[in-house]
Amino acid sequence: NGGKTGTSMRQALYFIDECDLKLNDYMFWRKKNPMPQVKQPRYTNRIEFMFCFSKGKPKTFNPIMIPCKTAGKPYNSTAKLIGEDNGRRTINYHVNSQMTDFQDWDMAVAQNRRLFTLENGKKLKHPAVFPLDLPLRHIQTWTNEGDLVFDPFMGSGTTAIAAIKLNRNYIGIEKNEDYIQISKILISEMQKSGI
Repeated sequence: NGGKTGTSMRQALYFIDECDLKLNDYMFWRKKNPMPQVKQPRYTNRIEFMFCFSKGKPKTFNPIMIPCKTAGKPYNSTAKLIGEDNGRRTINYHVNSQMTDFQDWDMAVAQNRRLFTLENGKKLKHPAVFPLDLPLRHIQTWTNEGDLVFDPFMGSGTTAIAAIKLNRNYIGIEKNEDYIQISKILISEMQKSGI
């Protein structure tokens, strides 16, 4: 009916309420080059939600650190003792700046200018390629070398390429045969180049 569907939020709540998953974290991919909104009376959509779910507490968290002026500086603080009426505990820590959930995810939508020639002679571009940095950051953060990365909507294989670059194993599923061929071409080229 021309309104926004709220699909991202509905899916997140479904995973929490019906699948017994914990919403561990979320970030916003802020597109530097969003598609202008011209057909609906609303502002141009610049963000996409990225939800990180887990069964219980995540086993891996490798935060991506970014430089800050106070990195390594010691701080002392106190915090209320959780579950008790009175009392505080002392916390000693060093400042280490890690990425934030918003501003540090600014990146352009990948521009797919490449035309692929498939086995059947058909020429095709993939219409919605993620920037490689998106899966690279998530795989680096939530997995370790040798872990298995699963992409149920593999498309042109961007997640598989990120997994290979970070020495992870991967499984990808894609129902569109043309996109499977594109992903095989890209993965093969990446492996041959040794990148």
